[in-house]
Amino acid sequence: MGTAERQEALEDSVVARSTGDGEARRRSDGPAAEPDRPRAAARAATEQQEYYRPLWIEEPARRRRLPDPVRTAAVRAVLIIAVTLMQATVAFLCTMAGSWLAFPMVISSVVSTVVATWGVLDVWVTRQMWNQRNGVVSEPSSTARALRRERRRAQRQAKATRRAQERIARKGGAGQLSHS
Repeated sequence: MGTAERQEALEDSVVARSTGDGEARRRSDGPAAEPDRPRAAARAATEQQEYYRPLWIEEPARRRRLPDPVRTAAVRAVLIIAVTLMQATVAFLCTMAGSWLAFPMVISSVVSTVVATWGVLDVWVTRQMWNQRNGVVSEPSSTARALRRERRRAQRQAKATRRAQERIARKGGAGQLSHS
């Protein structure tokens, strides 16, 4: 039994199981089975797709992941902001209730607001610092690339000329190629 026959037998058994009777087996035995085969194969393929449907579909990330120091600073900033918002809420509720705790909570909320601002600035500064140290992804224009290539070529040419002059000077010549 070859691979094609195994696949057909598998499709027929799937159809037979889904209909609950041996009609698919009877159709595959006789000559009348040929016109119904494409419909049976399509039905079996549809059932297999439904049965083997993946739990999730992986999608590529839309944005690249933040570098570790930047992500750490961002998490720290989010936690500080969350605590600040909770303190502000408690301060508001204590003020509305007329509790003695209202004044200390308002003072701590003001201090937390300053710290939260520092946390957000820390994320920004950390991100800028990481970009400066590790470089950013940039695509220079073709003009800039060509200019850079020409500059490098001119520097290599100047360096080669300088080396040749130094080599001649070392051999005892007075900067001339021939002593005639």
